[in-house]
Amino acid sequence: MPFDARSDDADDLLLRRFASGDAAAARALTLRLTPRVFAHALRLLGDRAEAEDVAQEALLRLWRIAPDWREGEAKVTTWLYRVTANLATDRLRKRRGVALDSVPEPEDGAPSVMQGMQDKTRVQALQTALDDLPERQRQAVVLRHIEELGNPEIAQVMDISAEAVESLIARGKRALTAALTGRRAELGYRDE
Repeated sequence: MPFDARSDDADDLLLRRFASGDAAAARALTLRLTPRVFAHALRLLGDRAEAEDVAQEALLRLWRIAPDWREGEAKVTTWLYRVTANLATDRLRKRRGVALDSVPEPEDGAPSVMQGMQDKTRVQALQTALDDLPERQRQAVVLRHIEELGNPEIAQVMDISAEAVESLIARGKRALTAALTGRRAELGYRDE
């Protein structure tokens, strides 16, 4: 049965089928969710190896709870974002006080070497600025502006009110703007 890649109902169906022993459903759900979970962990942690570990652990937890999944209480993706964020927060707390190294995004066929270098510098600057935000602001900004979730879904993931989400995002954006404004020329942005 084909699944709409955007359908949350498909995630629930695949999870139910996995819980009933359907290995193909597990593979399909893994292929759908792993890139999103890994990308979210990488943005929160800034470390590829740790992000891989967190993504793997989050998916393992999903497989463990599959038989007890209560459909309709939360979207599979919302649950995974929350678990991923909690696992990332635990890792950040353990390494607090240790300098965070920026990991450049992988090369993805940039049109030129110069553009690739510029893009890499921009990604590193954004990751550094994100790393300097308080954990909750970073999580809210990443979920909203990078993962493109709506405020109500972010509120569910973070277990806070939509108003608190708006406040965290606004404060995070102000801090990012302050951190990056003086670097516009260095990052290749021209005032027009």
